[in-house]
Amino acid sequence: MKAADYEYMAQALRLAEKGLYTTSPNPRVGCVIVRDGLVVGAGWHARAGEPHAEIHALRQAGELARGATAYVTLEPCSHHGRTPPCVEALVAAQVARVVVAMVDPNPLVAGEGLARLQQAGIQTDLGLLEREARELNLGFVYRMTCGRPWLRLKVAASLDGKTALNNGVSQWITGADARRDAHRLRARSCAVLTGIGTVLADDPMLNVRDVETTRQPLRVVVDSTLRFPLAAKMLTAGETLVVTASDDRAGIENLRQAGAQVLALPAADGRVDLVRMLDELGKRGINEITVEAGRGLNGALARQGLVDEFVFYLAPLLLGDAARGMFDLPELSAMEGRRELRIADVTMVGRDLRVRALPVE
Repeated sequence: MKAADYEYMAQALRLAEKGLYTTSPNPRVGCVIVRDGLVVGAGWHARAGEPHAEIHALRQAGELARGATAYVTLEPCSHHGRTPPCVEALVAAQVARVVVAMVDPNPLVAGEGLARLQQAGIQTDLGLLEREARELNLGFVYRMTCGRPWLRLKVAASLDGKTALNNGVSQWITGADARRDAHRLRARSCAVLTGIGTVLADDPMLNVRDVETTRQPLRVVVDSTLRFPLAAKMLTAGETLVVTASDDRAGIENLRQAGAQVLALPAADGRVDLVRMLDELGKRGINEITVEAGRGLNGALARQGLVDEFVFYLAPLLLGDAARGMFDLPELSAMEGRRELRIADVTMVGRDLRVRALPVE
């Protein structure tokens, strides 16, 4: 690979980021077409059902695509879905070379796109800036390979690990910059997950307000005993899914009449089966979930090993021992029972510290 190849693929990745808040359930993809050292076409995928990145770039390039090199952040599709295969368009345009950041994990593609390009006599190169491309689509990749969404648990806390006072007051622990940054997590997510305790205590809307977006995430509420209030604000601000373990048919019907979707997934202990819930959300095309909940649901998800990424916003203040903690986890009697995390990123966001951590396998 030449230095110019990295430059053009980086440009394609920046284009892919433009679809960060809009492409779900499809992946975020960018494409740049270069001929004789000049960019002659560029595009990104904006929404499911609309043309893919390669099509936008080819339309812009026109006849200049013949003999050119196409840089694509994800393997071009080779199957008929809502749109025709991008491989066919690249072959018809007679491009000479296609540089791909990563293989598409979708079983309908998974190397078939590259194979068809090679069969047409087009040179292909794979793996350029693959880590960056994979990070951009970690939810899509995870759903395609594991069958469930990537689950990101977000916590706003004091430096002594407290999320609210003992009386439940929590507004505001972190500053405006951190809250705005957390809305970016909501905006890129397909769903925001919380527990019924948070709904009853705060009556949140859990929609995106501080970031410009044309799409609102699905709000998912874990409510084992069906206590969800029919007058909850979130019912007026977009789609809401209540996941319950209850078989109260009248209560379920009342919720549906109020505008909520209801999904009953009881576990043996009488609570919601969280594993089945994530499997079901994966079947619905949910790529990324951001959890904004209290210590009960946070602890349940952590105990079952269902958290793929932790994002902590830590404010420079102390709330004391009596304040509420981040996770409801059992007491340890030996250090061997600790849950280890790997710090992936530490960034100042306004006055607060944002720490991104991943579970150690």
